[in-house]
Amino acid sequence: MKQDLPPQAPTWHSYLNRRMLICVFLGFSSGLPLFILLSLMQAWLAKSGLNVKALGLFALVMFPYTWKFLWSPLMDRYSFGSLGRRRGWMALTQGLLFVGIGAMGMLDPLTQVPLIAAAASAIAFLSASQDIVIDAYRREILPDNEQGLGGAIHVNAYKVAGMVPGALSLILADLMAWQPVFWITAAFMLPGLVCTFLIAEPRVYGTPPRNMRDAVVLPFKEFIARGGWSNALAILGFIFLYKLGDSMATALATKFYIDLGFSMTQIGAVAKTTGFWASIAGGLIGGVWMVRLGINRALWIFGVVQAVAILGFAWLAHAGADIVLLALVIGFEAFGVGLGTAAFVSYIATTTDPRYTATQYALFTSLAAVPRTFVNSGVGFIVAETGWFLFFILCFVLALPGMLMLPKIAPWNGDR
Repeated sequence: MKQDLPPQAPTWHSYLNRRMLICVFLGFSSGLPLFILLSLMQAWLAKSGLNVKALGLFALVMFPYTWKFLWSPLMDRYSFGSLGRRRGWMALTQGLLFVGIGAMGMLDPLTQVPLIAAAASAIAFLSASQDIVIDAYRREILPDNEQGLGGAIHVNAYKVAGMVPGALSLILADLMAWQPVFWITAAFMLPGLVCTFLIAEPRVYGTPPRNMRDAVVLPFKEFIARGGWSNALAILGFIFLYKLGDSMATALATKFYIDLGFSMTQIGAVAKTTGFWASIAGGLIGGVWMVRLGINRALWIFGVVQAVAILGFAWLAHAGADIVLLALVIGFEAFGVGLGTAAFVSYIATTTDPRYTATQYALFTSLAAVPRTFVNSGVGFIVAETGWFLFFILCFVLALPGMLMLPKIAPWNGDR
């Protein structure tokens, strides 16, 4: 008699489908505005003569990433236009971002700094709003067994988007005026907008909130009810701390490279391009590895690599303007952060309840954005007092508390 063989676990190949392709386009669209604010705007203002303290304070314009959970219930409750609840909000924010990014480049950084700050804040608001609905859409179209790889692909595309304002735009800035550079960069929002029109609305889990009270109260009530206040606070604390050191270390990366003596073309062509390929490798390896490791173990292993990568910046600060070392350090940092971010995004996705995706996901990612917004606003002052070398050592130390919470938050032998 023929003996039945036990079913084999699915391999990562079986997860490559249309849903993953959607993650590529929407991940790119999600990442582009943030990196415009972090890289292109920073280079634009630095070349105009703003000092390191003023540049650090510009991190405050990204406050919407921290507070986006306040208006996320609107996106759970209301549909916008005939495209549906998710696609309508995506199309609106993507179209406005295209216009806003291009228009900001028409301002004068020598005489219109307050207007630039206002424009950057508006772009951050629209970008944070786009993130709310894209995160919800991805959580709703991916089953739980695809969240790890889907999250990794999203993060990978998110990082790839950074190569447009962080590499292509910087190279173009050496060849033409800033105004066309900003409009060319803004045009990279259009593929995501086209994708939004072509995809379908996700399946609705349960009953959507019937009124604003349900949209606001129920997501928070469910989160607290899972394991009580202590468990909820532990999860929120971990989300705040896991990426703290990495976020601070890269807050003024472009300014750091300029201070070391690298040209804009070197930063764009060498540092950023190296980071691009390393990010690709980190995202792909992280996603495939998570299929076998699980999200919990990935948080441990990838988190260690992410933390150690910060020390590369300290090495570079000590060594000076060595172009080969620059490529090695940036490549390893991008690889490590790509791994860590892929696991982190997957953890956040599986921590949300599918019935309240937009609000809970926005709450978690808002908290994760606190270091980038408020802590990073003081980075310029820290660098001015300590210098770059000691600053990066401090960033490494601040990466450790989040790792120490893993035994409680994501046990090595946990079921995720």
